[in-house]
Amino acid sequence: MHKVEIPAISPLLPVIHKPISGFKQYHDGRPRGPLWRGKKLIGKEALFVILGLKRFKDDEDKLKKFIKTHVLRLLKMDLITVLSELEGQEETSLAVKVFEVIQKQDWYKPDIFLYKDLIIALAKCRKMDEAMKLWESIKKEYMFPDSQTYTEIITGFLRDGSPSDAMNVYEDMIKSPDPPEELPFRILLKGLLPHPLLRNKVKKYFEELFPEKHAYDPPEEIFGRC
Repeated sequence: MHKVEIPAISPLLPVIHKPISGFKQYHDGRPRGPLWRGKKLIGKEALFVILGLKRFKDDEDKLKKFIKTHVLRLLKMDLITVLSELEGQEETSLAVKVFEVIQKQDWYKPDIFLYKDLIIALAKCRKMDEAMKLWESIKKEYMFPDSQTYTEIITGFLRDGSPSDAMNVYEDMIKSPDPPEELPFRILLKGLLPHPLLRNKVKKYFEELFPEKHAYDPPEEIFGRC
């Protein structure tokens, strides 16, 4: 019988979010075991599913059939591996579909880290509507984003020219039970330079929260009086 050579499977590369210049990279405290990145090879089933999802992503009918016949059969570890790899490849629409499959599994429990990675991936790809749908789902499951997630969402809205949406996220952040961190404020203060009234509101609370820190104000002739 003719033997078919099986190509070597490359290891799963970690999804790395580059730190914003001038600030240290986040450590989100998640376990560094095999469930998460860099510790597990992509299995044949997971690799087959990743390639199949990408192949049928532009054909909704074939994609639904493929999800039903192949994605739903994956074990827990393979599903999470597929989700992480799609996020790393910026295949965020496919990642959302895989996440929806995960949520329907008997073993699934609300996991802020799964939400966080997908929201950040969507924000980086400028899919803010989809990111905010997941944001609202977090609230319904009585969880709270961390400072990095707030930072990425605020950055995404400011990048898209939506300061009012960024301010809505800011309002959520200051109501969170976790103490706000400095970085999201710095991002917001910089992004709101063309909007002095909104910036003054954030600056006032920032200075109350971090009295030892300084909020830079540019010359008035550049952005007007802040």
